[in-house]
Amino acid sequence: MPIPLPERLAEETNTVNAHIPIFLAHGTQDQVVPYAMGEYGRQVLEQIGFTVEWHSYPMAHTVIPRELDDIRVWLLRVLGGA
Repeated sequence: MPIPLPERLAEETNTVNAHIPIFLAHGTQDQVVPYAMGEYGRQVLEQIGFTVEWHSYPMAHTVIPRELDDIRVWLLRVLGGA
């Protein structure tokens, strides 16, 4: 039987990667990956101690310019370029 996601992630988390910030985004109209799965992923990551910056967008299973702008801002901030 497979190990449930929260337990598996907790087992695989290492001190090397435990403090890496995560940008996570999901479309509220995604018909490929249900929105609830994105929220679940965020909750699991936060429960085991990851810092997650969560964004939702009024989009389907795609990328929109606003999301790309948010990713750019986030990358500049976490990499020290902002």
